[in-house]
Amino acid sequence: MAKVAFVFPGQGSQAVGMGKDLYEQFPEARAVFDAVDDALHEKLSTTCFQGPEEALKLTATTQPAILTVSAAVHAVFQKRGPAPAFVAGHSLGEYSALVAAGAMDLQDAVRAVRARGTFMQEAVPVGTGGMAVILGLTPDAVKAACDAAAEGQVVSPANYNSPEQTVIAGHAAAVERAGAKCKEAGAKRVMPLPVSAPFHCALMDPVKPRLAEVLAGVRIQAPSVPVVSNVEAKPNADAARVVPLLLEQVSAPVRWIECVESLKANGVTHVVELGPGKVLGGLIKRITKDIESFNVENAATLEKVLAALGAA
Repeated sequence: MAKVAFVFPGQGSQAVGMGKDLYEQFPEARAVFDAVDDALHEKLSTTCFQGPEEALKLTATTQPAILTVSAAVHAVFQKRGPAPAFVAGHSLGEYSALVAAGAMDLQDAVRAVRARGTFMQEAVPVGTGGMAVILGLTPDAVKAACDAAAEGQVVSPANYNSPEQTVIAGHAAAVERAGAKCKEAGAKRVMPLPVSAPFHCALMDPVKPRLAEVLAGVRIQAPSVPVVSNVEAKPNADAARVVPLLLEQVSAPVRWIECVESLKANGVTHVVELGPGKVLGGLIKRITKDIESFNVENAATLEKVLAALGAA
């Protein structure tokens, strides 16, 4: 018997046109986009469907846009596919997971991530921070390189994505030094990321009190299924823990390897990535061979995955 988890993507998975065919074909998806447009008093749906890409790339737009598309895909899928035993999300995707689990209202969530994106953007002046992907080096070796390269500045692992891929973040110069040390240690590639702020590191600490004020006004309910949090990499079903974990998440690394291992340890056999892109499915394949992953982002992938899970 298949045991299914839903996972939700984070920033970087956005693409102009995302969610458009679901909006046109499924009333559940249309209801999600309309609710978000109302909550934000703007046509975020138009930005998702038509761009321009520059607008979609702005953190304060990207975050609610990805959440909206993920929620729309979930609304369509949950009426037709199997129910999940767990949900999880990568960074921003944790908010999508909380909406899917009924812990947070959709309109509250998009307003919160709009604020989160704005605060992250404002926390560090443009050009001060940086992020880079390190490929082909163990997470421990990357952490050691960051520690050696800091020299009084901030640089640390931001995303533990897979055994071969770690993202680092911090002051731009320190990220560059750490990248050089990773190469010396045998990294296959070091790729600077075109991001507007250094996420998931100590430079994001100023975001926490501002986000805490926003989240204080959000009604949180106990999740209907456990949410595997980025910070602890274990399932949480306690409403009182949701906001503290979301605040800690801003400057703590995303422990995605351990999140996937936690799903596996809890008997999950199939993971469905709901939302734009299929980044998480690719990472899951590199973390474990024991979980089969699928992605649903449009009508075509929806049909394919429903057929595959029906067979499973």
